[in-house]
Amino acid sequence: MGSGKVTDWQGKHVTVAGLGVSGVPAAKVLNGLGARVTVVNDGDDERARAQAAELEALGITVRLGDGATLPEGTDLIVTAPGWRPDKPLFAAAAEAGVPVWGDVELAWRLRGPDAAPWLAVTGTNGKTTTVQMLASILRAAGLRTAAVGNIGVSLLDAVLGEEQYDVLAVELSSYQLHWAPSLRAHSAAVLNLAPDHLDWHGSMEAYVADKGRIYEGNRVACVYNVADKATEDLVREADVEEGCRAIGFTLGTPAPSQLGVVDGILVDRAFVEGRQKNAQELAEVSDVNPPAPHNVANALAAAALARAFGVPAGAVREGLRSFTPDAHRIAHVADVDGVAYVDDSKATNTHAAEASLAAYESIVWIAGGLAKGATFDELVARSAKRLRGVVLIGADRALIGKALARHAPEVPVVDLDRTDTGAMRAAVQEARRLAHSGDTVLLAPACASMDMFANYNKRGDAFAEAVRELGTAGA
Repeated sequence: MGSGKVTDWQGKHVTVAGLGVSGVPAAKVLNGLGARVTVVNDGDDERARAQAAELEALGITVRLGDGATLPEGTDLIVTAPGWRPDKPLFAAAAEAGVPVWGDVELAWRLRGPDAAPWLAVTGTNGKTTTVQMLASILRAAGLRTAAVGNIGVSLLDAVLGEEQYDVLAVELSSYQLHWAPSLRAHSAAVLNLAPDHLDWHGSMEAYVADKGRIYEGNRVACVYNVADKATEDLVREADVEEGCRAIGFTLGTPAPSQLGVVDGILVDRAFVEGRQKNAQELAEVSDVNPPAPHNVANALAAAALARAFGVPAGAVREGLRSFTPDAHRIAHVADVDGVAYVDDSKATNTHAAEASLAAYESIVWIAGGLAKGATFDELVARSAKRLRGVVLIGADRALIGKALARHAPEVPVVDLDRTDTGAMRAAVQEARRLAHSGDTVLLAPACASMDMFANYNKRGDAFAEAVRELGTAGA
């Protein structure tokens, strides 16, 4: 398949795998370029039928309830990122020599000759926050930018829309990277690597390899986490353009070609003259909201990408100061009787929960939900000394309970065996009973929410509501 000029697409048979947030826009774009588009979808529910009707009105063929069979004459498959590589459709495509692209690959191929370069971010945790921080810094430098990709704004819309950008801040998931073989970023960062989505990738090695694709062909900087050697190993293995540099970020004192922290100051020893001896102050730790260690690491990664793009130091400070994190990301809800209540419902895996727990000294931890195959021994062992008490909720709470019995047997644990709408209120009340003045009650579940709530947002909302009730009850 060619570069994406209209003439390249006329009469090409393109199969789009999956309806939804990426499939529908891809089908419309390809149809508009003159391709003959067939959409295949596993499901055949009311929502799928409504989407199908919308596409069929444009002359697009839609096959519901059959996502396994390769339509005859297919030249290219464009897949939704969530479709697993082991699906029969892709085996049939491989046998027929048909290439498979994701929506990110399609957007990359459809960029115009003067398209904005991409500053790309991936990692197990912190992607969205880092990309939003990066966009805030770029805007502070007077650049036209947007936070796009896995973050909710379609890359296709950004690439093909009317608005002209100077640079894009792009969040990429491991799924998206798997299906984006020709993506070449200006600069990219892998924030961290921990087991996640292993059911989709098949192994940790495959998951890490897909994350590492983000570095391929980088022009200016490959940004890695000094504290996570696996990210540095990926930089070493990447095939980059000549002159591209490895840039580390660290919560400690930075070496040359790194960004780090010295006496509460974020400093740059990578993009300065005479970096062997000199450092440039970028911002203070207190400029980062919230200044929890993992969030300071996110800020350093965002700053590194912005500096790789030539952004001045003052814009880093201004961009970090003006950044507001999304809801349910280590959000301070209230102080009640000298106890801080913090909502990190977004901590849906053990790696995110460990980062959250590391931000506080004395914690009553509310944890549990759907474990998604995770184990909790390492998380509990590393965090045990910070725990004053634990309240367990959700379907897989016993897994965390057993890890607590093994690694923190002296910590009091409340096992809350209920899943009704009042369960979170009960959890907050139990946490209040365990907490003393100066403690933090932290909702960092280390699990998915769907056993009890529609999503992590609803879980966080329930926590915040229960905390506010405490405040009024105690007033």
